[in-house]
Amino acid sequence: MTKRAFAISAHPDDIEFMMAGTLLLLKKAGYEIHYMTVANGSLGSSVYSGMELPIVRGGEAKASAEIMGAIYHPPICADMEIFVNVETQSRMVPIIREVAPDIILTHGPYDYMEDHVNAGRLACTAAFARGMPNFRCTPVKVAENDVAIYHSLPLSLKDQLNKRIVPDFFVNVETEVETKKKALACHKSQKEWLDQSQGFNSYIDDMVDRLVKTGELCGKCKYAEGWFRHNPCGFCAEDYDPLRRDLKDFVIERA
Repeated sequence: MTKRAFAISAHPDDIEFMMAGTLLLLKKAGYEIHYMTVANGSLGSSVYSGMELPIVRGGEAKASAEIMGAIYHPPICADMEIFVNVETQSRMVPIIREVAPDIILTHGPYDYMEDHVNAGRLACTAAFARGMPNFRCTPVKVAENDVAIYHSLPLSLKDQLNKRIVPDFFVNVETEVETKKKALACHKSQKEWLDQSQGFNSYIDDMVDRLVKTGELCGKCKYAEGWFRHNPCGFCAEDYDPLRRDLKDFVIERA
């Protein structure tokens, strides 16, 4: 039976920054991996128009997914329009039912940006509704498998109140750093934008710096991604923890 892991982020490049190392390790562990950004990246540029940018960033995201060996799923809304409502949820639930993932990697509720928080909430709610035949969407075929949800660290490594986030556990992603770099490099349209809007010095170097800082927080590896496991109630059995199980050689618990 095919095991599936689904990374769901807000924008193109979020997965590459904070989730891709773990996703790549899951692929090596035998998972079919899936890649989706809820929004189309339409506001992330001072060069391209709002009509041009989704096409550019969609192509970059597809190229990144291809490098990672992931199945690409197109976005369902525009930037800053990720809202938790029935319209958006009715577009997300069928995707979760179709993929029927064993693992979902997504943003956490403590993230600094509302698009990120809402993308994570949509992923969680869609996973919760995956087996509800009376939830109105098309197609209606439900998924009844267990799913475990894991929340990544925010890009800033801090929450909305500027407090440092310490994850429940870490994944040593040292073997995947080079592939993360190649995948992130696909997002060429973002380098100049992030340099200007968020003070990045170097797009790829900044990603590596976050891995190093998380590794320092872990204290037992050089490059790490940090994770929280979502409450399993309504999603899976209490002891269903496939990420820790299948990446046991790479998982480091918080001291």
